[in-house]
Amino acid sequence: MAMTSRSILHFSVLVSLFLISSSQTCSDYTFTSNRVYSSCINLPHLHAYLHWNYSLSTAKVSIAYRARQTSRGWIAWGINPQGMGMIGSQAIIAFHNHYESLTVYPTVITSYRPSMLPGTLSFQVSNVSAEFANNEMIIFAVVGPLADPMNVNHVWQVGRSVLNDIPQMHSVALSNLQSMGKLDFTSG
Repeated sequence: MAMTSRSILHFSVLVSLFLISSSQTCSDYTFTSNRVYSSCINLPHLHAYLHWNYSLSTAKVSIAYRARQTSRGWIAWGINPQGMGMIGSQAIIAFHNHYESLTVYPTVITSYRPSMLPGTLSFQVSNVSAEFANNEMIIFAVVGPLADPMNVNHVWQVGRSVLNDIPQMHSVALSNLQSMGKLDFTSG
């Protein structure tokens, strides 16, 4: 009986540790590059997070988008100035290229089968970079000035494969199809 009680106790401790580690929030995260963000949200789908600093004087936002990913996949975060959803989004995408180094660039999503090639966005994007560590990919960028930083339609995505340095279509699972929302960058 003592062995059973002890086994249950050990099992309970392990489950508790797992639940604590899997319930980390964006505010618990420390960037390896010593970057600090004043605001963040746990995005509701795809094990993803968005961190940001908004500058009222410039109407620009410095972002860090993180998502769970393998070294063979890709991640993207973007703004849709036309409305909700993927089509019309202007995104920043990151992936490992065929040399196994990270590639990150802006792209425009014009259809359900976009080219995913580098493109010019309707708003400025600067200081674009990416990191990969601990099965997580991170995109860093400065976006803006934004016309309406209090009402931003945004999308985020992950995909499993890259072929010839072109990110391939993401899954059509419900979590991928629901990865969109509204943001108020000023409400930090």
